[in-house]
Amino acid sequence: MAEPGWSTDVGGAVYRSRDPVRNLRVRVHVQRVTSTSLLLQQLQPPPPSGPRGQEQELIGLAPLRSHPAASGYRPDDEEEEAVIGWQEKLFSQFEVDLYQHESACQTPLDRQYHQEILKLEKSGGRKNHRIFTYTDHDRFTNLEEHCQKVTSSVQEVPSYLAKRMANLRRRRQDRRPALGQREYEHVLCTIKVDNNGVITVKPDFTGTKGAYRIEVDGEKRELWKYILENASAPVQREEEEREQRMFRDLYSRHKEYLNGLVGSDFETTLPGALRLFVNGEIVSAQGYEYDHLYVHFFLELPSCWSSPAFQQLSGVTQTCATKTLGMDNVAYFSYPFTLEMFFTQEDESEGCLPQWPVIYFEVLSLDYWQRYRVEGYGSIVLPATPGFHTLTAPTWRPIELGTVSELRRFFIGGSPELEDMTYVRVPGTFKGERLSRFGFCTETTGSVTFRLHCLQQSRAFLESSALRKRMQSVLDRLSGFSQQSSLLNVLEAFQRARRRMQEARESLPQDLICTSSSTVPQP
Repeated sequence: MAEPGWSTDVGGAVYRSRDPVRNLRVRVHVQRVTSTSLLLQQLQPPPPSGPRGQEQELIGLAPLRSHPAASGYRPDDEEEEAVIGWQEKLFSQFEVDLYQHESACQTPLDRQYHQEILKLEKSGGRKNHRIFTYTDHDRFTNLEEHCQKVTSSVQEVPSYLAKRMANLRRRRQDRRPALGQREYEHVLCTIKVDNNGVITVKPDFTGTKGAYRIEVDGEKRELWKYILENASAPVQREEEEREQRMFRDLYSRHKEYLNGLVGSDFETTLPGALRLFVNGEIVSAQGYEYDHLYVHFFLELPSCWSSPAFQQLSGVTQTCATKTLGMDNVAYFSYPFTLEMFFTQEDESEGCLPQWPVIYFEVLSLDYWQRYRVEGYGSIVLPATPGFHTLTAPTWRPIELGTVSELRRFFIGGSPELEDMTYVRVPGTFKGERLSRFGFCTETTGSVTFRLHCLQQSRAFLESSALRKRMQSVLDRLSGFSQQSSLLNVLEAFQRARRRMQEARESLPQDLICTSSSTVPQP
């Protein structure tokens, strides 16, 4: 019967098992096929002694067998089989010769191997001849494991750092007595197990595939084949059912434990309230005059908004050096922050529009003498729609006319500052009708980029799917926040038009008001 084809697929396979890894058994069978020199002799055509067709038939039927006299090995050495368990130690002949002498033992593991080899000598010597193993704690270091490929491409080469680290490990290994000669050793199988029960076998079990081949270099150039089989004892049906019941009980208890920690009820907001989460990031600042920038920011909550007591509403980024990107100098902060706030409906009238919180920030620079300068002020309004938003806010800074202030800023440090940072927009303390900034000189500076992930939660959203004829409060309108930005603009324009109409009516004579009241509809 002809030999099956060789298996060229030497890639690894990954398995997952819930059983203890100590139950794993692997059967390894090694057999010498022939020496390569004899194989070449068999493939050479015999001298012509008959018709041409008979010559071809003799070549095809020539058996590929080795000759013990020519190879120099006994028939008992032609093949070997071993069933190996997880972390089971099978000593090689070199290890036996090495650890027989107590003077060669350097570590507690070496002394343990010394005692085991002495016991083997008393019991008649080792049973294995060619197959031996290395465990986790042996001195052997498989350099291929440390130079693993990043991709599956056959054209990938190790990097410069990987080569140098491999050479370093090899030099460290050479300081100790080497375990055998690497040119005469061949790795038949490597098995790795992690804490999650994932077993990696390289190469995979042969199964229905052909045997793997090994060509031994040297004078004889022998050709060997070997197979790998999973020799683990199969689990009994009763044990499998009992194990499944045990796992189900374990999972149910773990589920109850998690439910006790988290709770089964979904956390909801109070009726008539909106909860707003913001996971933000100060990405970068670009276009500023000086280097070593940092950003100081805080959140202003309008009326009807509140935040938990533990919530921190301000922060300062790290100082960041700039790098040239195109025409600008950019400082990348990547500073994360988290905000949580609540909006509570107080006035149910139609004219009460919710105002959204505002983030005020200032960009400052730090010089060599640890003096800071104000580089710019800015603000952003938190988006009214949930989801991901990228906002770039321009900034400006107050200046004094003349060159003296700029010279002072360059040599001494410091610059004009705002006492109230909310002056960037309309200050919260302002109660008048008009805010005049006449004579206030400013200069446009750079900009700051924010990334915001907004999440909204309200019981009004649960009612948005129900059919209702009209919206009864402002909070009900929050359920359609995908169009909230345009809705706010329309309502604000309507309120301004209504105020102008009321002012115009007040300026008219009383008789005209009475006459027009029947023709002009009330908004």
